[in-house]
Parts: sequence; structure tokens; C-alpha cells
Amino acid sequence: MTETLPGRAVDAEGYRRALAVHAAGVVVITARSGDAPVGLTATSFSSVSLDPPLVSFYVDRGSTTWPRLRAAGHFAVNVLASDQAELATRFASRGVDRFAAPTRWSPGPLGAPLLRDVSAHLICLPHETAEVGDHTLVVGLVVEAVADGPGRPLLYHQGRFGRFIAHP
Repeated sequence: MTETLPGRAVDAEGYRRALAVHAAGVVVITARSGDAPVGLTATSFSSVSLDPPLVSFYVDRGSTTWPRLRAAGHFAVNVLASDQAELATRFASRGVDRFAAPTRWSPGPLGAPLLRDVSAHLICLPHETAEVGDHTLVVGLVVEAVADGPGRPLLYHQGRFGRFIAHP
């Protein structure tokens, strides 16, 4: 293990390698911006508070999707199931129509696209944003929550999507 000096940050590559061993759940954030659906994959999703019910995720400030997502009046968090790695990859890709087939979705109660066959949907109103490093922290107030699936999550670990296998 190398030492770092107080007040100095580690290099980006060492930081990435260390974080790669941390498994993260995978969600797709969706919204309707004007007449078009928009969405992106996030592995930084987290619950923030129970009272009020708040969730958060981070988005790269260089994201081409973020300006349209930010302009939406609400957004949906689609918690991906363990068999949805291709969907996660699609929403993380540039230059593709993320909502075209084979993506299956329908408008939610406030209009945000809800992806089909996910483990859960959370409908959120924008609550707060903050610029943090090279990302924007987005906090949403959850106004509806529906768990649809058995809860087997899609995980992101070591730069790949995978499944969680529980031991008895």
C-alpha cells in the first residue's frame, strides 16, 4: 500500500482500480423532455432519507443526456433486474436510440418512461442538485414507489455487469 500526503488526492487510475472492487446496483434514470424520452444508466444511485423519501444519483457534467433530463419536471428510477445487462449497456451507450426496440417501455403516471420487467420503479420530483467535482449530484423526492420483481439485482463490478447469488 502506498502512502499519500495529507491534503493530496490519489491519482485517477489508482482511484478507479480501488473503486472497481466495490459492487454497485444498476438503475436507468428516465424522463420525458419535450416530446422525447431520455435516459441514462447510473451506478451511483442511493437512498438518502426516509422522511422525506429522498434518493440520489450522480451524473457526469459532460453527459449529453443531462441537460434534457435536468429540464424535465420529474424523472423515474428504473431498478434493473439481474437479467437486464443489455438494457444497462444500451442506456450507457452514445449514438443509439435507447428507447427503440428491443427496449420495452410505457409512459408512467406523470409521463416519464417506465422500463418493463425491472425490479422496481420510483417516480421522483427534482429536489436538489449540487456540483460535486466533475459530476452533478441529483436528489429526488420519491412520490411513487412500486416493486415489481423478485428483487434479484443487476450489479456493476470490475467494469462489468453481473448477478448477485445469495448463499443460504
